[in-house]
Amino acid sequence: MTWIDGPLLGFDTETTGVNPFRDRIVTAALVGRGAHGTEERTWLIDPGVEIPEQAAAIHGISTEHARAHGMDPRTALAQISNELTAAMARNIPVVAYNAAFDLTIIERELERHRLPTIGERLGRPLAPVLDPLVIDRGVDRYRKGKRKLVDLCGHYGVQESGALHTADVDVAATLDVLAAQAQVHPQIIERSLVELHEWQSAKHREWATGFNEWRTRKGLDGPGAGLEWPLHTVEEGAPAAKTA
Repeated sequence: MTWIDGPLLGFDTETTGVNPFRDRIVTAALVGRGAHGTEERTWLIDPGVEIPEQAAAIHGISTEHARAHGMDPRTALAQISNELTAAMARNIPVVAYNAAFDLTIIERELERHRLPTIGERLGRPLAPVLDPLVIDRGVDRYRKGKRKLVDLCGHYGVQESGALHTADVDVAATLDVLAAQAQVHPQIIERSLVELHEWQSAKHREWATGFNEWRTRKGLDGPGAGLEWPLHTVEEGAPAAKTA
């Protein structure tokens, strides 16, 4: 048996926008998979701010709905971070598509609400993390086409079980893509979790450096891609958007 046999903890958020330093979490999902089956937990949160129409059009949660039915953010964030911290402390991989967005936004949300961050509670960097987007770029960097979650589902033959941009559906699809990647690229499961985490960090930096150089050649403005993974610590280097 290898780490792909579990346990694994999938994680996803839907938010008020695409800046993980300034925007807020609206919904979150954690899906645990392992030998004993699948367990799922979801949260609807009142972010305490207006949810822009553009964001609501993507995930379907309006300001009015969140205010009427959402949890207090401090309570929800404490519950979510408890689960993530416990998993990482036990060396259970947290699996997230474009993980740097979701992990950065929850750490910043915890700071905003004066709660201990996951990193503070662990006393070390966040790990182990598995990111199918980073893995895909690492094993097949020069493949043409987009790499949104829906694109990876198509590439790896994963049938989505519902509408993407719903946190629980996105988590299930992300876990399924990871399983398919392990079948297509068995070299990733030959690495230990420590090795694979470090490999992803290096591959992300390699991709981001190349992407930013391309932006410079094109004369594009803006900060470009952050070099850090799986957590951005400087807003200037935050990813431009979360895609699914």
